[in-house]
Amino acid sequence: MVTLRPYRPDDGPALLALFRDTIRRVNSRDYSPVQIAAWASDDIDTAGWCGRFAGRFVPVAEDDDRTVGFAELEPNGHIDRVYVSADHQGRGIGRALLAALVAEARRAGIARLFTEASITARPFFETNGFAVLAPQVVTCRGVEFVNYRMERRLADPSAAPGAALADRSI
Repeated sequence: MVTLRPYRPDDGPALLALFRDTIRRVNSRDYSPVQIAAWASDDIDTAGWCGRFAGRFVPVAEDDDRTVGFAELEPNGHIDRVYVSADHQGRGIGRALLAALVAEARRAGIARLFTEASITARPFFETNGFAVLAPQVVTCRGVEFVNYRMERRLADPSAAPGAALADRSI
């Protein structure tokens, strides 16, 4: 059974491994090998990458004590990273992670969520109420990528109940 729980500092290395593996196995259908090598580089500074979780709302999905997904919400409504293990795609884990972000945004009074979605993630975000604002070209480690600036307006962020993330089952 998959459960969501809050991020812990010792999660960082496992989340980085999941990030790399997901990009290499899932996003590779939409991006070139050169793009994948830059995006999921073995040269990513682990401490710097993990340090980006500080000050963010980060639910982590687990299946039998194995990390299978994570998402993160910045205080301004920016959704930076949403990743689900390649072996756990299509099971509702991404939807559950996003629902936790939406609930937290409402609790915090955030009226607008926004992200830069990959080609691969665009349909997921569209299915979950996000609209494309514009395609864009970004550069990562000297390699150009297409992604999409997307947003979702929350109807009344102050009306939702609290979103405290305790361990819970999906």
